[in-house]
Amino acid sequence: MMNIFKSLTAVSLVLALSSCSSDDDTAAPLEELESETVTNLYAPEIGGRVEPSSGDFTKFDFETGSETTSETDWDVAFRSTTILVNGGSKTGITDEPERTADAAVYIASGTLASITEVDTSLFAQDTTEGPAIAIGSGNGWYNYTGEPYHLIKPIPGTILVFRTSEGKYAKVEILSYYENAPEEPDGLSDATPYYTFDYVYQPNEGITTF
Repeated sequence: MMNIFKSLTAVSLVLALSSCSSDDDTAAPLEELESETVTNLYAPEIGGRVEPSSGDFTKFDFETGSETTSETDWDVAFRSTTILVNGGSKTGITDEPERTADAAVYIASGTLASITEVDTSLFAQDTTEGPAIAIGSGNGWYNYTGEPYHLIKPIPGTILVFRTSEGKYAKVEILSYYENAPEEPDGLSDATPYYTFDYVYQPNEGITTF
């Protein structure tokens, strides 16, 4: 009888442990990818042609999907054609925000739909040598056409892939630099700088796919 009791106790213990293990192994369901369009994000500068550029940067947070004035909870910042990330160090640009996180970025070639995997080896941050997204026509996200049209045009096939301040990921395609994103902008009359961009945000920690 004692042996039977011991056997039943052992079986009960194994079943209990198995049940606990099964409960612990049940992963929480993943959150869905967030796909959004931001329209007319205004990012002006003071000066910029004859005078040195200055003025606050317009900061954006992918987690909330909105512009922010927070000094710490931001991922990417815009002023005129310059784009900064909340990671690395100050570049020396006047009035740039402090870097308080470990955000980073790289430029991928493709479409928003075709970039499905984050290459974590490519990430770069702002440094004293300049922003991670290089400044100037043909160097980063845009081309400047010069006279007579003076257009700022996003470079086709340019996707910005971000590591956010929270260590998650987002991909961005800038669509327009002009207010209301006209299909054929007039560089002499259409208002700038108003960013319109599509983005996809991966809200799940540790997931590097879109």
